Amino acid sequence: MILLIYFLTFIVIVAALFYLLGYDYLFNGISKTYFKGKTSANIDDGKFFTHNIIATGSAIPWDKAPEYNTTELPKHIVEDLAHSHTASFIVIKNGKLVHEQYWNGYDQYSQTNSFSMAKAVTVMLLGKAIEEGKIKSIDDRFSDYFEEFNDKGFAKNLTLKNLAQMESGLDWNEDYKNPFLPNAKAYYGRSLIKATFSRKFKGNPGERFEYQSGSTQLLGFAVRKAVDQSLSSYLSEKFWAPMGMEHNATWSTDNSGMEKTYCCIHSTARDFARLGQLFLNNGKVGNRQLLNLDFINQMRTPTEKSKEIYGMGFWINHDNPVKHYYFLGLQGQYIIMVPEHDMVIVRTGSYNNLPKNDRGRPDQVKFLVNETVKLFQ
Repeated sequence: MILLIYFLTFIVIVAALFYLLGYDYLFNGISKTYFKGKTSANIDDGKFFTHNIIATGSAIPWDKAPEYNTTELPKHIVEDLAHSHTASFIVIKNGKLVHEQYWNGYDQYSQTNSFSMAKAVTVMLLGKAIEEGKIKSIDDRFSDYFEEFNDKGFAKNLTLKNLAQMESGLDWNEDYKNPFLPNAKAYYGRSLIKATFSRKFKGNPGERFEYQSGSTQLLGFAVRKAVDQSLSSYLSEKFWAPMGMEHNATWSTDNSGMEKTYCCIHSTARDFARLGQLFLNNGKVGNRQLLNLDFINQMRTPTEKSKEIYGMGFWINHDNPVKHYYFLGLQGQYIIMVPEHDMVIVRTGSYNNLPKNDRGRPDQVKFLVNETVKLFQ
């Protein structure tokens, strides 16, 4: 009995210390992972978080090509997809669905976590807000929206473009495994303001490329303030409904209702593919221009400081013989655009050990591009 009292006292003291030190979000993380039989964030965890709805309008189902699902994937592609715990694999060519395959109980109605693919969506919303005059310029200073950043040293001259290009100078360790680092606090914490506005800056904005979820979350705060509505409703109004998405999606939020703009749009593979098709079509749906072409070209132009691998929200590979650019999310979420072949490739799944030997770009993306293009020429 005495040992039990000591043990319970120890637990209470540890819990109190965690709260005092600002690590109380760890309890939320444990409840949403280990208590659910998982060891980390996963593509199915959207139902455990508060969220906003991204509403669609009149659905426009994909047209199926005459050869839809008549080509069997070769063994080496299937093995790669199976080994990496793939949920969905979709190929769109010439605007039509040519291949669609699911594994592990997932199907065309399954909504899974985009993870960082949402970063490019946040940049899309920035572009739309600029187009509508709600944001004056991509070179606006972040401190124009949040005056307290005038007193943050390096951050005084931080621009929205710096944030979009991952050149913010923010002190943010992009580590997905250490529960004491900022990504975990942003993902499981109650307040995104506390998780991001509390961070310091370690260098001048615009000096170097460093991929950081915190930068995109700051960008999301500025866009949210400029458009004066939830980003989910803005996304719905400007893109999701006009694009004819088949299903409503959800966007995970903190307790205040602020979207995790670096992450966490939960949608189907088919609807993710429509995002890719929008960029292949240079921002058009039918005759309607949903996003300005000049801004799209900024998004998909690799920057010098990233050593030509990143633009604004997009990862880019112009080194490969088959050039491509793509939305990229943790654990292997991809929406890949291959302009030369008028092709969109979507892969979703949960795999924590994807090799990234290609200057930070997953090897699997290049593999899927090269092999899929050969198969569906």
